[in-house]
Amino acid sequence: MVERTAADLVVERLRAWRVPRAFGYPGAAIAPVVEALDASGGDPAFVPARHEETASFMATGHAKFTGGIGVCLATHGPSAVQLLNGLYDAKLDSKPVVAIVGEDVRGPLGRAHEQIGLSRLFGDVCNQFVRYARAPAQVPGLLDEAFRTAAATRSPVCVVLPRDVQEAAVPDLLPESVVVTTTPGEPLARVLPRDPDLAAAAHLLGGSRRTAILVGQGGRGAAEEIVALADRLGAGVATSLLGKPVLDERLPFHTGVLGEVGTPAAAELMGGCDALLMIGTNDPWTDYFPMPGQARTVQIDIDGRRIGSRYPVDVPLVGDAAETLRALLARVPDRPNATWRDTVEDSVDRWRNEAAARAAAPAEPVNPQLVLHELAARVPRTGAIAVDVGSVLHWYARHVELPPGVDAQLCGTLGSMGCALPYAVAAKLAAPDQPVLALMGDGAMQLNGLAELVTISQHWREWPDPRLVVLVLNNRDHSGMGGGWGPTADLSRRRPDVPYAGWARLLGLHGVRVDRPDLVGAAWEEAFAADRPCVVEAVVDPAVSPAPPEPAFADLRAVFAGGDAARRVRDRVLGAGLAVEDLV
Repeated sequence: MVERTAADLVVERLRAWRVPRAFGYPGAAIAPVVEALDASGGDPAFVPARHEETASFMATGHAKFTGGIGVCLATHGPSAVQLLNGLYDAKLDSKPVVAIVGEDVRGPLGRAHEQIGLSRLFGDVCNQFVRYARAPAQVPGLLDEAFRTAAATRSPVCVVLPRDVQEAAVPDLLPESVVVTTTPGEPLARVLPRDPDLAAAAHLLGGSRRTAILVGQGGRGAAEEIVALADRLGAGVATSLLGKPVLDERLPFHTGVLGEVGTPAAAELMGGCDALLMIGTNDPWTDYFPMPGQARTVQIDIDGRRIGSRYPVDVPLVGDAAETLRALLARVPDRPNATWRDTVEDSVDRWRNEAAARAAAPAEPVNPQLVLHELAARVPRTGAIAVDVGSVLHWYARHVELPPGVDAQLCGTLGSMGCALPYAVAAKLAAPDQPVLALMGDGAMQLNGLAELVTISQHWREWPDPRLVVLVLNNRDHSGMGGGWGPTADLSRRRPDVPYAGWARLLGLHGVRVDRPDLVGAAWEEAFAADRPCVVEAVVDPAVSPAPPEPAFADLRAVFAGGDAARRVRDRVLGAGLAVEDLV
């Protein structure tokens, strides 16, 4: 008879919290838990990554794509250090992740690793919860508390399990006085603003003539309410990068992403509005927000700490986005401003024509904008997209209009390179019957993507739909932002050329290399028709630079943000009764 251990209790609590899989890199200090997972029959499964950092990105990607709690495993010492990048991603984008770290200080290496104190190491990134299990009886309750904290605070947490605790035998039935476990998966509370605040917000929005709506990731699940309110007000809509999947981007009044990675249409929307409604966004591109004194603002967020943190707010509404918007719809009068809506739609049309022209511009050998523009016409109507950091992020934000039903995720706040392929693996394992795309540059591919293609090669035969398409924009440019280099440029800017498509074929995957613009569309069709995961290697021109759009009133922003002289100018302008749009 096999003796039951505390490691088995870990597996039981993961199962109770409906965790489908844990990502990690095995090592001696976490081996008992890994062995228990392997013996669990895949419920939950253990997914070994090529590196601890990618394991933590996979756990965060799982949380982002599924809405569940991600789990990653590592050992103490350098293995634990490698988890930090993915955990900071979870912290800054408000996603629940549980890191389970094994500790073994019995040998000489263990004593050396003791000097990397795990409480201090995880004390910032997992500031809501870092706890040690000191006895087997503590393990179930400690894990329940960790999961409950991660879910309630939408943040990463850490549980440290010494190896001797993992290996310790436990009786089949522990006395209730020794171990008390709570019910996992407690539902979140319904959060609604107060009626006076809703009335104030409805009065502000109803009295505006030119309303702009900025949607972030907190607007997920509220697309119907956002569109209904936009139609009632005749408003235009822009999104943050994280909010890009919330709405159908083909809507005629959807101006696209706001900010340096965004569109001129979104910048124009902010430049012309007299009221701004922010929904679930903590967008950092404040240079693109309305000018001071230009627009009155309502902000909806489930986390009151974020309201007013980026931009002055007249009416704060702490609540769930969908519930709050439904309450607003019952109060806001149906008086759309057709003239303003027409202005917004004309701006959107101009941008779409400009985007097509930019994609068609000649480049040597291929224009990277063309690669993403051709993808936009072929994006599957279901599935997921994972996007990395660098110039590919700009082209995705501007050229790929997401249809309803397609989710997209990126390392939005931390901005760490190397997230896309681990995200894509997590998305595919969560929904193996759906297509998944990973969009990345050659820098991210060399950072960890080449290794994680090995992970894909291990699992793809288990997937009902084998489509996992990886785009690599190969521009051989170390800067990450394009701009190109001449024959005398510093060689440090030139990234070594790697046969990415050839590497995929060596692993038993499919690979397509594109170095001619007339073959881009055919390459995408070949990739989506392949009977296995595919790497599309597009050899693109590093001289095509993703220049940011000009913020509205860029020449006046320094005046409005400056010192005493600037304040006098601002007071004189506003005191004369001029609206900001009268200044141009």
